[in-house]
Amino acid sequence: MTSEPSPPPVPPELSGRHRDTLRHVFAHPVSHNLDWRAVVALLGEVATVDERHDGKIEVTSGERTILLTPPHHKDLDADDVVEVRHFLEAVGYRPEAG
Repeated sequence: MTSEPSPPPVPPELSGRHRDTLRHVFAHPVSHNLDWRAVVALLGEVATVDERHDGKIEVTSGERTILLTPPHHKDLDADDVVEVRHFLEAVGYRPEAG
């Protein structure tokens, strides 16, 4: 008898504000006006967010971790948006279809 792998855990439901931010993270082409605070708030709902002594933000969910440097202005740059997108996909988050 072989055991089948268990399905990934179902991500918790996000508020409307966080769903909007999630849609912006996954927008194509990459959004260039994605507010840093909104993204950190979203990440705080789906993962553990810690500010390190060097000012960087460490985001961890399970075995996945990303390290983000706060921008000098209010918006994330395109590379950070893509990194956040990959992290969210890896931990089970995608915007709803439709």
